[in-house]
Amino acid sequence: MSQSIFLDTINGIKRERPPVWFMRQAGRVLPSYMKLREKYGFKELMENPELAAQVTLLPIHDLGVDAAILFSDILVIPEALGMELSFEGKGPSFSTALKDVADPLSFLSDKPEKLEHIYKAIDRILETKPNEIPLIGFCGGPLTTLCYMYQGFSRNQNFPDFVPAIYRDKALMKKVVAKITEMSIHYALKQVEHGVKAFQLFETHAGLIPVELYKEVFLPSVRAILSAVRETGVKTIYLPKGLGTGINMVNYDLCDCVSVDWQMPLHEVRGIVGEEMILQGNFDPRILEATPQAIDQEFEYFLNYGRKDHKWIFNLGHGLLPSIPVENVEYLVKKVKESDWGR
Repeated sequence: MSQSIFLDTINGIKRERPPVWFMRQAGRVLPSYMKLREKYGFKELMENPELAAQVTLLPIHDLGVDAAILFSDILVIPEALGMELSFEGKGPSFSTALKDVADPLSFLSDKPEKLEHIYKAIDRILETKPNEIPLIGFCGGPLTTLCYMYQGFSRNQNFPDFVPAIYRDKALMKKVVAKITEMSIHYALKQVEHGVKAFQLFETHAGLIPVELYKEVFLPSVRAILSAVRETGVKTIYLPKGLGTGINMVNYDLCDCVSVDWQMPLHEVRGIVGEEMILQGNFDPRILEATPQAIDQEFEYFLNYGRKDHKWIFNLGHGLLPSIPVENVEYLVKKVKESDWGR
């Protein structure tokens, strides 16, 4: 048993309660983060190692969660492939999208030096974090990353130009995915080298395309990235949001932990992925926009589940929403920590 309830749980060690942390916990709902945003733009916060470290640790101090996740963005990989990224206006956008270039492969160029500021941020986080709090690293899943690279902006989450492009030239898309995979592996291994204790792959748009197409074009990349990290001994988490019945492709050969969206109850997922796998998540973040009474009602299922299954990390089905009152997040953390889990 270690100092970290998160690391013990992801290693299959039974603890007195599940650990709790949230995707998108470093920002959005935190008043302390919004104060920083009054002074700094998002990109400045992300690219300044001192500021990025500060934001990463805000939810540790403000919410009392059991793990920190690196404050960064999934679109740093396109930047490291030579694409120009802006966060001005409503969401990220690229000055030139892959859909607008004749030869995407020639357009992309390796610039791994664009990622150096992130490693400096990791170093600073490790210097300043509490000893019992592990740092989780991450990058975007191959499909999700390519969605943004191809479409060029994020305001239309259906990515209307991207999906037809896969069907038009699947061979080309596989070659672009190979470039994303290579840079993602480089990035993930550098994060491990600098000291992250777990690594999450965010495939936020896994449900955008049919399961069999995902399996053919993108799942080999997922396996390659997560396998590279696992070979170092660092535990891996895979979030395939919206994958639905495709969860049957996820097993312990692919990753150590699967992060579950809100579409399927935990007990059903456990029956599909097997007993070795650590589960994470499944609490619908939109419940946190409701009342404490509504939170209590939904929490009951998770309390009962966690009494029977110690291989589960309390988290959400996706990230915290900006509209969620911080008081409700604090309330939920307190419930996780103070409830009787019967262990």
